[in-house]
Amino acid sequence: MENSHNYDGKFSLDIPIFKKTYDFLKEFYIFELDFPKKDRYTLGQRCEEYILKILEGIMLAAQTSKSHKPPILESVSNKLDMLKVFIRLASDVDALSDARYIVCQNHIQEIGKMLGGWIRSTRE
Repeated sequence: MENSHNYDGKFSLDIPIFKKTYDFLKEFYIFELDFPKKDRYTLGQRCEEYILKILEGIMLAAQTSKSHKPPILESVSNKLDMLKVFIRLASDVDALSDARYIVCQNHIQEIGKMLGGWIRSTRE
């Protein structure tokens, strides 16, 4: 990634789970523009907030010592679970098309797998 900065040498934008979440945010941002107006500023914004919180949690965990990572990663996992609920609701109220719902679910699943692996590695 050409604009990868090492802030104090501890964090790189090249971390795969960060890149995946960042790419998901960019894609969701475009999807959100097509939400019906009444859903865009409630449900769409809530989804976007959760993706941002997940991104922030990943950055925080990446800069934290291994012994302090588990509670941060558990918090990120909880936010990912809430995001799943909001994405599903967006699909159920037709704010998100079936095709876009599947794209979102695929991103969430992949992020979840990466996060699960990271959580397991901090427990070893």
